[in-house]
Amino acid sequence: MIGLPSATRPTDLADVRVTNLALVLRHVRAHAPCSRADIAAATGLNKATVSSLVTDLIARRLLRESGLVGSRIGRPATMLTLEGMPYAAIGIEVGPDHLTAVAVDFAGGRLLTWRRAAPAPSAPAGRTVAAVAALAARAVGKVTGQGRTVLGLTLGTADAAHDGLGAQVNRSLHDPSFEVVVARAADLAALAEQREGSHAGSDDLVHLRGGAGVTAGIIAGGRPLRGARGLAGSIGHLTVDPDGPRCDCGRRGCLDLSLGLPALFRAALPTDETPADWGAGVERLVTLARTGDAIAVAALAAAGARLGDAVRALADVLDPSVVLLGGALTPLAPWLVPAATARLDDRHVVVAASTVEPHAVALGGAALALGRLEAGALP
Repeated sequence: MIGLPSATRPTDLADVRVTNLALVLRHVRAHAPCSRADIAAATGLNKATVSSLVTDLIARRLLRESGLVGSRIGRPATMLTLEGMPYAAIGIEVGPDHLTAVAVDFAGGRLLTWRRAAPAPSAPAGRTVAAVAALAARAVGKVTGQGRTVLGLTLGTADAAHDGLGAQVNRSLHDPSFEVVVARAADLAALAEQREGSHAGSDDLVHLRGGAGVTAGIIAGGRPLRGARGLAGSIGHLTVDPDGPRCDCGRRGCLDLSLGLPALFRAALPTDETPADWGAGVERLVTLARTGDAIAVAALAAAGARLGDAVRALADVLDPSVVLLGGALTPLAPWLVPAATARLDDRHVVVAASTVEPHAVALGGAALALGRLEAGALP
C-alpha cells in the first residue's frame, strides 16, 4: 500500500509519479482498450503527463499499444491495453482436503489451475507444509520457465495463522525476490469476487464461505474490511437462533450450528452415513436434494432461513449490495437462497451463488499480488 506523505515534509515528486503511474494502470485495467486522451479526461491529469506516464508503463512492460481506433473528429487514437506476458501472480488455497493453485498474468489470463489432494487432517503438520511448498515450487517453476516474473505468492488458509506456513514456504523457495503472504481464505475469495465475479467492480459485497464453519470476506467502500486484528468476518458465532442448541463457545444458536457442514450433515444425511470427507458429504447432500429427499430438502430450507437471518444482520450493519455464497455453500445455493431471501423483508440485498468457485481463494490470492502492483509497488 502507498503511505500518505508526512505532514512535516514536502511530498517527494517520485512518490507523486508512482501514485500517478498506479492511477493510470488501474484505469487501463478497468477500461481497456482506452486512449491516452481517455485517461487524461477520466483522471484529470494533463495530456503531457499522461503521455509520459504511459511511456514509462510501456517501458516497464505493463501496458502495450493495441492499434488505432478512428473517430469522427481528429486523428485516430492509439489504444492501450494491459500487457500480460512478462508477469504472473500465484495464489494457493490450503483447504482441509485439497490444495488449489492458480496463476494469472497481469492481464488476467489464466496460466495454470491445479488441484491436489491435501494430506489428511490427522497427518503431521510438516506434511501439509511440505505439500504446499512443493506445489508452490512447481507453480513458480512453471511460470518462470515461460520467461515471466512472479509478482507475488499468496497462501489462503482458514484463519491466516497456519503455524508459520508463509515463512516455511518462503525458505523452501530460497527467499525469492517476490513476497510470500498468508491471508484468510474468505478475504481472498471476496477479492476474487470484486475482481472477476458476476458482481465485479462492486464497492460493497460479502462473500460467505462455507466449510466446517462459516466465515465472511467483506468489501466495504471498495476496500477489504479486515478489522484491527484481521478478524472482521468471523461470523460463525453470530446468534441466529436464540433457542437453538448450545455451541462450544457457550452461546446458543450460533450460525455454525445451522450452516456449518457438520451440522448440515447431521440434519440432512441418513444417520448411518458418514461422509469420507467434506467434498463427498456435500455431493451426497446435493444428490439427495435433487431427488427430492424430504429430510435433506427440509434441512437445507431450515439452514437457508438461518442464513437469511445472518444476511439480514449483515445488511443492517454493512449494507452490502450482494452476499455471495462460496466454498461448500455454492453447490447448495439452489436450496439455501430461496429460504434466505424470504427472510430479508424489504432489505435490498441480493443473495446468490458465487461464480468464481471452486477457485475463488486461489484467484483472490493472485489478485492480492496484482493489487499491490496497481497500488504502486511497480516492478
